[in-house]
Amino acid sequence: MFSLLYGFWEYIFRKEEFRILVVGIDKAGKTTLLEKLKSLYSGLPGLDPDKILPTVGLNVGRVEAHNSLLVFWDLGGQAGLRPIWDKYYSDSHGLVFTVDSSQPERFAEAKDALERALGSRDLFGAPILVLANKQDVPIAATKAEITEYLGLGIFDTRPWRVQPTCAMTGAGIKEGVDWLLTEIKKSQRALLLRQATYT
Repeated sequence: MFSLLYGFWEYIFRKEEFRILVVGIDKAGKTTLLEKLKSLYSGLPGLDPDKILPTVGLNVGRVEAHNSLLVFWDLGGQAGLRPIWDKYYSDSHGLVFTVDSSQPERFAEAKDALERALGSRDLFGAPILVLANKQDVPIAATKAEITEYLGLGIFDTRPWRVQPTCAMTGAGIKEGVDWLLTEIKKSQRALLLRQATYT
């Protein structure tokens, strides 16, 4: 009887887990964004930005939001590390692609990396959140400019959004993540991944 009640309680109160891949070319501010994101949702201070080193491999961040557990996989963005992104696509509910808005000379490289990711069948249907980071820099490209540079208007029917952000202050991060979670929850992909987990 206890196991039946416990199972029912767990079913009612268990938080659904969603895995979100955080990628982008190197020096876009992915890890700083992840640390600020953890701080915004937990209320606890994250790592000092001056102590954050370039990611070689994988950083994992977990936050609770809207009765869900979000697991963020932050992968290194150096050219030599980008091939490992593929290994995480099939298990990801959504994609966060981070762009340094203050470096237009690297937009073409960022666009190539994003197109390669979105060309993977393993990411089919995953909602895309593009974080246009470093909006505090005076020369930062606008949301409209980032959208145009990355060619986002030509994507397939998957949901996407460009969110201006600043990893140092946290501006725009919560709005973007809340949007992504809403899109993930109503996506067909979430249902398919849930079924794969329980079969």
